Amino acid sequence: MPLTDAQMTTVPAIAAAQHGLVTRRQLTSLGLTASMIEVRIETEQLIRLHRGVYALGHRQLRLQGHWLAAVLACGPGAALSHREAAALHGLIRPSNRSRIDVTTTRRIRAGRPGIDIHHTTTLVARDVTTVDGIPVTTVARTLVDLAYVVPADRLAEALREAEHLRVVDANDLHETMVSTRHRRGPGHAALTAVLEEHRRKGTQLTRSALEDRFLRLVDRHGLPRPRANFHVGTDEVDACWPDHRLAVELDGWERHKDRHAFQRDRTKANALARAGYRVLRFTHDDVVRRPAQTAAAINAFLTGA
Repeated sequence: MPLTDAQMTTVPAIAAAQHGLVTRRQLTSLGLTASMIEVRIETEQLIRLHRGVYALGHRQLRLQGHWLAAVLACGPGAALSHREAAALHGLIRPSNRSRIDVTTTRRIRAGRPGIDIHHTTTLVARDVTTVDGIPVTTVARTLVDLAYVVPADRLAEALREAEHLRVVDANDLHETMVSTRHRRGPGHAALTAVLEEHRRKGTQLTRSALEDRFLRLVDRHGLPRPRANFHVGTDEVDACWPDHRLAVELDGWERHKDRHAFQRDRTKANALARAGYRVLRFTHDDVVRRPAQTAAAINAFLTGA
């Protein structure tokens, strides 16, 4: 039986919104019978990827298509998780592994080829979001899950990248760790250790790319880590060494280009001077093009040289 005009336009529209995929459930909801679906599988109008999940007319799916296919194969309530979720969030690079991590609260008795299915009772609505049309665990939940399947150094890299991208919230991460605290295995201990090391080294979320570059400069030249976005009285400075009474302000043009900003900076500088602070100001070029001279200037103030 041929497709109706409505079916012929609706099926491609569904696939276009799903990285080239359709499910058997969607096809039958449009009125396609089992025999109609089988004919299209035989003629490769539908390419079977998993049970009940098909690519529409071609096999050349992008990585996101394969990830979504795995989620759809696990049914309602499933979400991309662990390593593939971290890759989708941009925390790690996609791996070359042949399997895909999916977490679900449904008990799936039969396995799914190419899918590592993680059954859980702790995955709740706030643990799931959508990225690029793919149901996926949130960054906080992803970091917790990742701790169970990757080495500590790779977990630390993912955490640093989450902070760099400004996609992790400390409160969310804490709440997620609490809600999953009874999970078996070494993951929570591993994540706790990585977080402690993270704090010990003074890694902090900064507010601009220039501040990120400045902190990398400090580390690269062996200087002690400053406090980022530190308050002195009612004023906030970009970086500060309170014990040395030294503050650094980073002058990105977008933050200091108007008359009001010019006056605000002078008022802040006077307040810092009254509080006994010395203030160094560095531009984008100082940080990016003259890092050695910038580090030397800071070191001179810190050591009194």
